[in-house]
Amino acid sequence: METLILNIPPAVGLTDEQFYQLCIANDEWRIELTAEGELIIMPPTGGESGIQNSELTTEVNLWNRQTKLGKVFDSSTEFRLPNGAYRSPDVSWIKQERWDALTTDQRRRFPPLCPDFVIELRSQTDSLKTLRAKMQEYKDNGARLGWLIDPITPLVEIYRPGVAVETLNFSVDQPPQLSGEDVLPGFVLDLSLILNL
Repeated sequence: METLILNIPPAVGLTDEQFYQLCIANDEWRIELTAEGELIIMPPTGGESGIQNSELTTEVNLWNRQTKLGKVFDSSTEFRLPNGAYRSPDVSWIKQERWDALTTDQRRRFPPLCPDFVIELRSQTDSLKTLRAKMQEYKDNGARLGWLIDPITPLVEIYRPGVAVETLNFSVDQPPQLSGEDVLPGFVLDLSLILNL
C-alpha cells in the first residue's frame, strides 16, 4: 500500500477535537494532517523498517534513561506543530522542562509543540522529497536537531536551526556515527545498526 493523501477543503476543515477523534477511530492507520489541510494516511512499515525504527528508539531511550533530561517518543506519537500541522516523527525527544509545562490533557492527547529532536527513517514506501519537506517543517517549527536517515541510498541529512542542511554519505571504511551535539549531550548513535554497513 502506498501513502494516501486526501484534501480537506478549508470550508470543511477539521478542529483539533475532530482530528483527534478521527485518529482514535482509525488507530490501525498512521494519520497526519499538513498545515495546508492535506490528510495523509501512511501504510504500516515493513519488517526491516520496523527493526531499524525500534533500534533507533531504543538507542535514544537508553541514553535518556541515563541522563533523565527529557521524554522519548516512538512513531505512534502525534504532535500538533505551531503551524497547525499534525506530525508523527519516527523517533522524537522533548526536553523535560517543555514536557512539564504542558497540561495533563495536552500530554494525553497530541502534545501542542514541536519536539526538540526528531528522526525520520526512510522506508521503501517513503519519498525522499516528502521526508525532506517534513524535516524542514520540523526545523521551521522549532526542532533544535533533526536527522533524516536514508538506509536506501545510504545517507544522513542533519537539520539544525539557522544553518544549511548537512549531508553525510557513508561507506564501510568510514565508521558511521552521529552526535547528539548540545541537544542530546553525550549521545552518539552507531549508524551501523541502521545502515547495514
